[in-house]
Amino acid sequence: MTKEKLRRNALFLILPLLAALLSFFVLAGIASSPEFHKHSIAALEEKQTTVLELSAASAAASAAITLIPGDAATPIAEQLADLSSHFLVVLCAIYLEKYLLTLTGFLAFKLLIPAACLAYLLNVLFDRKGLRLLAGKLAAFGLLIVLVIPVSLQLSNMIEDTYQASIDATIQSAQDAVGEIEDSAAEGGDEKGFWAGLLDGITHAASGAADKVGRMANDFLEALAVMLVTSCVIPILVLLTFVWLAKTLLSVQLQIPLPGPDPRQSGRRAASRGEDPKPQRRPNDVEKETVKKAFLTS
Repeated sequence: MTKEKLRRNALFLILPLLAALLSFFVLAGIASSPEFHKHSIAALEEKQTTVLELSAASAAASAAITLIPGDAATPIAEQLADLSSHFLVVLCAIYLEKYLLTLTGFLAFKLLIPAACLAYLLNVLFDRKGLRLLAGKLAAFGLLIVLVIPVSLQLSNMIEDTYQASIDATIQSAQDAVGEIEDSAAEGGDEKGFWAGLLDGITHAASGAADKVGRMANDFLEALAVMLVTSCVIPILVLLTFVWLAKTLLSVQLQIPLPGPDPRQSGRRAASRGEDPKPQRRPNDVEKETVKKAFLTS
């Protein structure tokens, strides 16, 4: 690149360089700090508290239902006990989202944005259209991965706000049912002796809590479904959507001009394959042939 062209494009060289330095040394630290994502982290911690309360309530309800005489409620107790492992999956997904909040900001502003600025600088220096397209798409991809978790959180909060009252009612219902069984068992134990009172108290509690047990299991399943959708399914769908967008944006091919084929080499390759290269005869060769024929005829 000539000095005149460098002076003309000085602004297009300085601005990407400043943007790369700003992204690497300033924005990367801000985007990867927990303070910058405090609202998103607070929403995730609230969701984490809800999951822990649901898991504890389901475990307590399962333990209380097993005290009911007979085997009628045993499958429900086992089902509620199995829900704890499913709530653990939701809890792991929430922790992963909290880590990705800071990790994606670091990856975007520490690596992708500076790489995009470098590609644009090379485009200005060497005038390659493919490098300019690559720079824009790397920058777009960096911004997309930064937005994955906030967008999924926003969609999740919209669904959770609709079902939050139902989830709170499920937790309260489970606590009430467990309290009724335990209180009835304690009252019966004081009056008739421990084992007989316990059996009568639990039987009395079972008659009052029998209707609640079936509804409580359904409520826990509904709450689990909501938490799985908001904490697992929606982030995965948002991520797949952004990956598809990034794949579409990054489908760029760098077009590097290559020198054309040498006619002499093409002729040699054609002769090696047994083909007739049909070389063009030069004027000197034609004159030599004419002189040769005239000499022979004389």
